[in-house]
Amino acid sequence: FSNPYAFSANSFSVCFGQIPMWKQVSDLLLVGGGQKITTASLLLADGLSESVVVSGIESPRTIFFISIGGTREGANVGPGILALRIKAEKIPGLRGVCNVDACPVFSPPMLGSSIPQLAALTKRREFLFNSAAFGLRMSPGDFVFLGPEKYIDDQTTLGSLFFNKPEGSLFLSSTKHKGPEQKPAVRVFLLVCTGIND
Repeated sequence: FSNPYAFSANSFSVCFGQIPMWKQVSDLLLVGGGQKITTASLLLADGLSESVVVSGIESPRTIFFISIGGTREGANVGPGILALRIKAEKIPGLRGVCNVDACPVFSPPMLGSSIPQLAALTKRREFLFNSAAFGLRMSPGDFVFLGPEKYIDDQTTLGSLFFNKPEGSLFLSSTKHKGPEQKPAVRVFLLVCTGIND
């Protein structure tokens, strides 16, 4: 972490696990009413990054967050997307392991990435939330679980925008007499290392 306090204060929580722990994690997610929404497969070239879209931001707004220095700040963004940028790098002299970094980022709409000047302008308008970034070493079979430290019922902070689903989700009722119910929901992310090509 750049700053463990800032990471936690942004309501981000991350846990590391390996294959033997998977059944326990899966059972906890099912007990909590977890539903698999989507799967994204990333092939990360050494030193390059890919972004996983988390949510859209339709209009200009201020996203409040705790900075690396521990102060509350605001980033004026929008429209665009909030994403998790993931980067993998080989470790010289080691096989079967790599450094993985993940960072929340706001990106404006791509205005024509084939034109270098426009791509550079778009890149400059990005905002990286470094205080909520984390990094670790991963090998095949390792996984990282990323979720909110607590539920924040608003849409003004980085943690709430990243994890909350204000529209909620349909959940099956625990009783057979009721149909599915719309309930508050949060997004959680499971990042799995499936292989490393040395």
